[in-house]
Parts: sequence; structure tokens; C-alpha cells
Amino acid sequence: MDLLQLRYFQAVARYEHISRAAEELHVAQPALSRTIARLEADLGTPLFDRRGRRVRLNQYGAVFLRHVDRALRELDDGRRALRDARDTGVGRVGVACETLLTITPLLGGFRAAHPRADVRLFQSNAREMSRQLRAGEVDFCVASQPLTGTGLECVELAREEVLLAVPRGHRLEGRESVTIPEIADEPFVTTRPGHWQRALLDRLFAAEGLTPRLSCEGDEPAASQDMISVGLGIGLIPAMSRQARTETSVPVAWVHLDAPDCHRVLTLVQSRDAYLSEVALKFREFIIGRPFMAHRPPGPRPEPSLPPAQ
Repeated sequence: MDLLQLRYFQAVARYEHISRAAEELHVAQPALSRTIARLEADLGTPLFDRRGRRVRLNQYGAVFLRHVDRALRELDDGRRALRDARDTGVGRVGVACETLLTITPLLGGFRAAHPRADVRLFQSNAREMSRQLRAGEVDFCVASQPLTGTGLECVELAREEVLLAVPRGHRLEGRESVTIPEIADEPFVTTRPGHWQRALLDRLFAAEGLTPRLSCEGDEPAASQDMISVGLGIGLIPAMSRQARTETSVPVAWVHLDAPDCHRVLTLVQSRDAYLSEVALKFREFIIGRPFMAHRPPGPRPEPSLPPAQ
């Protein structure tokens, strides 16, 4: 049993599919299958139930995977600790976020305070962020929805209302608030499954026994407001975006949604037992100690846009 076998086993266990694991590992499928077979022979126990190229982790494989994950994580942490000790004065921090606009202003401040820090930024959906944390590819995720997985801990960074954005001239422009049934027949601009906007939209409609009509699905949440402004539909946009785009005058109108729990919660998520470099610890301290745009002092809700005077 060697390190390569463990890496291969981990990938196959994650995908439960030989072809997909081979693609990620950049190896031929027959070579990957032979490696897994040798590992099972060394252990004297089958780790997967097989159906063609589709495999399913069995009870023995699940037990072994927990130990493999822990062992490989320790080795990766040791490699990072050695690199940090060697590169005196320079450290690396990896951060994943669903939309880069959420964290861009804070990253600018952190780079100004720590100019020698090596900051790696990734744009990922919730599933990918969970995988990146497990694999040690990132130190932190700035998430807008709960991440799945054991051994994760999070700190709330901000909580903000999510508004309904509609094109100028839309029938809802000038309304103080609307309910979900009132907009059940409207086309929605949103993101693909896996992003927080889509998760919130599906949840709000499901609570009313409804399914949203979709006119546009994308992978960049920050593009939704522009799609709405040109009339492709209406959509859920965080209050942060309304404040950020005041000066650019993106032509949309804002309406409050009369629906329970219609807000976004930003959290900083990390693996509880993962190694953190000195610069990663400084980043954590920096981001927790700085307010996001979503933090606003208590007070009345912002007024929705009114139609232009006749």
C-alpha cells in the first residue's frame, strides 16, 4: 500500500465513478482500476460494490475512507507547514467564494495590510467549496448557504435582506412589498442549482407549494442584476448589491418580499482540524474584524424605488 494508491482510492470514493475519477487524476481508466484492485488485494477486503464503471463505496470502504482522509490531510498539512517554515515572511491563504464581488473590497484591504501574502481566490458553488475544504485546496470559504460535511466550523460575517429586483416599467415597480403567489407566473433570472440564489428561490416557492418559472440560469450571481435590467425577468438580489450599484445606476426597481426568512447569511467556513499558516490566521482575524457592506445599523428598511413622476 502506497501513497498513490490512497490518493486514487480517495478520488474514486468521492466520485463513485471510475471514468470521472480517472479524468480528475489524469490517468487511464484501466490503470486506475488496476491500482484500486491492488489496494483491495493488499487489504484483503473489497472496498467497492461494482456495476460496470459505476462503483459504490461499501461499508468497508467507508470505514477505510475516514482514515485515509485523515492521513492524507495530515500529510498535506505537513507539506504546507514545511513550505511556510522555508518561505520565511511569505505565506499563502486560499479562499473560495460564490461570487467574487462579495469579498473583493476586503481582499484589497488585506493585501494592503499584508503585501507579501500569497492570496489564492476561487469562485465556487457550495458543493465545490465543501470539496475544496475537504481536499485542503482552500483554507476558508465565504459561503452564502450552509456547507455539507463533517468537521466544519463557521463564523457569521453578515446578515442581510434579499430583495426582489424588477426591470424599470415593470408592473411591480413602486410596490412596497409582494408575496410569492403574486409573482408565481413571472419569469425569473437566477443561478444554476448549487448557488445560494437558486437555493433560496426554490425554498421560498416550495413553501407555497409552487415552482418558479425560469427565464435565465447562470453561474455568475453578480450578473443577475444586469440580466434583470434588460428585461429578461425578475430575480432575488441581496441588499448589498443595491448599495454597491447606486453609483452605476443599473436600471432596476426594488421591492420587498413578504416571505419568511428571506435573507442571506454570509459565513466564514473552515475545516476544524486543518493546518492554518500564519498568513491564513491573519486573514481570519482580518475578515472577522471588518464589516461587510451587508452590515448595516438597525433602522427602517430602505424604501423601494418609486415610479418616475408623470
